[in-house]
Amino acid sequence: MHRPTFVRSSRRLGVLTAAAFAVAVATAGPAAAHAEVEAEGARALDQNVDLTFSAESESASAGITKLEVILPKGITPADLTYKKGPDGWKFTPTARGYTVSGAKLPVGEDVEYVVTVRQLPDAKSLAFKTLQSYSDGNVDRWIELEEEAEGDGHGHGHPAPRLDLKAAAPGAEVVSPTPSEEPTTAAPSPEPSAKTSAPSPQAAADSTDDDGGSPAVPLAIGAAVVLGLGGGVWWLRSRKGGTA
Repeated sequence: MHRPTFVRSSRRLGVLTAAAFAVAVATAGPAAAHAEVEAEGARALDQNVDLTFSAESESASAGITKLEVILPKGITPADLTYKKGPDGWKFTPTARGYTVSGAKLPVGEDVEYVVTVRQLPDAKSLAFKTLQSYSDGNVDRWIELEEEAEGDGHGHGHPAPRLDLKAAAPGAEVVSPTPSEEPTTAAPSPEPSAKTSAPSPQAAADSTDDDGGSPAVPLAIGAAVVLGLGGGVWWLRSRKGGTA
């Protein structure tokens, strides 16, 4: 190959390479951040499983302050135990899931925390929709389900953290629901003492007997009085007849 031809070919190759690189940069866009959940080897109906959540920071000027998670069907806040997370952050149950929050993290710092779930539901996958708040008030919404998370075709959607589960182990069963505090059913208490102390008819009779003696006693006294009066009248009549 003659030198002029080689030089022209090299220049042409350089131009094409530069153009291809420019196109790649133009179409690539910024690297996409994600919120994810992991539990290695997790199976449906597994018990006491550690779920590790992570959320990447997308802000160049504010720190992450809170993650709000909407729990999937089959898991309630009462089923979770907060295991660890950023220093000083706290776990707070909500009506639809929970929040993990605290003082803002340094700008650009990602979040990672772990919760233990009492039992995973019998499902193939679980989506944990997540709202990621920053100290400047902005919120990243990692809430798109798989069929919605295509974004712009370059992986720039906002998919919800998803945990794929293996089939349940043979013989695995759903454990009883998380126990709640309910009043204990006790035997009926005795009726008030005023009622139980009310005398029965026999007791009333016994009480009367104790206070007034036997009913025969007043009857005998009455009979004696009547006889005495009768005898007195007869004696007076006999006396008057003799005098006359």
